Amino acid sequence: MRARPQAPSLADVTRGRILFGGDHNPEQWPEETWQDDVRLMKDAGVNSVTLGVFSWARIEPRPGAREFGWLDRLMDLMHAHGIGVVLATPTSAPPPWLGRLHPDTLPRDEDGRTEWWGSRQHFSHSSATYRRYAAALTEDLAARYAGHPALTMWHIGNEYCTYDHGDEAATAFRRWLRERYGTLDALNTAWGTAFWSQHYGDWAEVIPPRRAHYLKNPAHVLDFRRFTSDALLKCFLVERDIVRRHTPHLPVTTNFMPLFAGQDGWRWAAEEDVVSVDLYPDPRDPLGAQEGALVQDLTRSQAGGAPWMLMEQAAGAVSWRGVNHPKPRGMNRLWSLQAVARGADAVCYFQWRQSRQGAEKFHSGMVGHAGPEGRGFQEVKGLGADLAALGPHVTGSRVTADVALLHDWHAWWAADQEGRPSARVDHAGVLRAWHRALWENHVTTDLAHPEHDLSAYRVVVVPRLHLLTDTAVDNLVGYVRAGGTLVSGFLTGVTDRDDRVRPGGMDPRLRELFGIRVLHEWWPLEAGETAACDGFDGTLWSEELQAAPGAETVAAYRGGELDGLPAVLRNGRAWYVSTLPVPQALRTLLARITAGAGVRPVLDGLPAGVEAVRRGDLLFLLHHGREPVTVTLPDGDHHDLLTGTTVTGTLTLGRYGVAVLRP
Repeated sequence: MRARPQAPSLADVTRGRILFGGDHNPEQWPEETWQDDVRLMKDAGVNSVTLGVFSWARIEPRPGAREFGWLDRLMDLMHAHGIGVVLATPTSAPPPWLGRLHPDTLPRDEDGRTEWWGSRQHFSHSSATYRRYAAALTEDLAARYAGHPALTMWHIGNEYCTYDHGDEAATAFRRWLRERYGTLDALNTAWGTAFWSQHYGDWAEVIPPRRAHYLKNPAHVLDFRRFTSDALLKCFLVERDIVRRHTPHLPVTTNFMPLFAGQDGWRWAAEEDVVSVDLYPDPRDPLGAQEGALVQDLTRSQAGGAPWMLMEQAAGAVSWRGVNHPKPRGMNRLWSLQAVARGADAVCYFQWRQSRQGAEKFHSGMVGHAGPEGRGFQEVKGLGADLAALGPHVTGSRVTADVALLHDWHAWWAADQEGRPSARVDHAGVLRAWHRALWENHVTTDLAHPEHDLSAYRVVVVPRLHLLTDTAVDNLVGYVRAGGTLVSGFLTGVTDRDDRVRPGGMDPRLRELFGIRVLHEWWPLEAGETAACDGFDGTLWSEELQAAPGAETVAAYRGGELDGLPAVLRNGRAWYVSTLPVPQALRTLLARITAGAGVRPVLDGLPAGVEAVRRGDLLFLLHHGREPVTVTLPDGDHHDLLTGTTVTGTLTLGRYGVAVLRP
């Protein structure tokens, strides 16, 4: 998946250490605080900081000007104290002068309204002017610091997420469509423009999906999502290639947002040397730890199983929820070590010192408003010691999984549009539900694209993939024929790559695979409504299916219109679940299927709330509750790398407790 042979990796930076630190924005502070910052960083065990993410206006206060002196002093200061620098290109937040002098660099929403400066991400990804200024700044930044001994990695942009419906984006969209389809006839066929008199007779008629009187053409919207992801990727690639030319020996990354719909994450990850993510579960969410595990599993899988980077998290509260709760005592450590358990070799924060001004002055920092005496910094300091102890034993090792959960951004984009059978069904929510069942069964799970090679997995789970290409369908059929076990949720294989409904409402190859003779009707469920099935209740969805001869009805609907029809169908090693079972029932079903395929939990008999993950030869035990619990360990002695003690038989974990055991 790497773009070049022998590309640098995170291992070239970590060198037996877990990277620990975060975004440092010293331009917000008087220079006399910088010495205090590095003193506290050394006290906390910080070995890496990210500089420059939002510093465009400081470096280029006027068009073409360059003020690098302050950054020179910072780079030298970090190097003098043994702290590596992940240097960012500051192109996600253009200065006000760029928008004022070049309004073509500003994006427009679907109503044609301009998004002005005064925040961040206010750039048009298709603007030639924006790209020219961004490339020039990146060129000068890379040339100046390529040989600096503090520089360890490049961070391009920040959280790419901008949409643009303006005229320059429209021109770029038409160019993208010409490359994809070649002719207007092919475009009209792919978009089904015979519906509602939408036939295009000239490329000039094709525009972004702007405000419309009623529902937009879903194929049009789908292609615009694809185009936007590709347009942003081009912005990333231009800057990436510039810094690579100057420093081919250093890895390059950019930060994904957690389970974010805007980018084709599989395609983007293939263009990075290090895969990074920002992760902010809600501390008050009882499933916050599972949300973290899902994002961590996805990020590790995007990295092809290699170690990855937790680029951002919060030391305490964030500032963008309706109510922003801090992390209780011990949770910051617990969730950070959960990331390490699931493959992270870097644990970082936004940001080092909490801002006193600006839109995120109430977003926590490693050093909060309470200063170094505050609980937040004291917990950060303790985590730094834990990571230093773990580093030599964990960095570079991998997490292995026997189960893959399939996820595809194109299927997400196609499924979650207007005009669908139920607005209550959303791709991310269904994905979370299936991952939760596996997580609570202590089954380690990778995520994979439906066209990936799946032969290494005993079980492949398809929570819901509305859109499947012909290649993906053939891949799933071939996987089962080769001896794999496949279990699929509802609304899978409904449309092809152009979001055209498959004959019969589901691809015929899949209907044959799952033992479905006829899919008569979809029966979505209202909020609070359930479908009674043999031994459990179904939620969200149900389907009127007729089983093919030879297929086994594992559970049937009971009562109502679907009485006696299959809710769960099995055809050899292929399972089809036409509803979303309540959580306990889904756990039970998946436990049966995975056990039948030879998949074992990481550890049997764990108390509720305890998560077990194996990374290399280490066993991580993470307790997500407040009351002490006792865990029965595998036979033999185990050395806890966090406490330095040897434990045998059982282990007690206190509030948000963690143990990292080596045989």
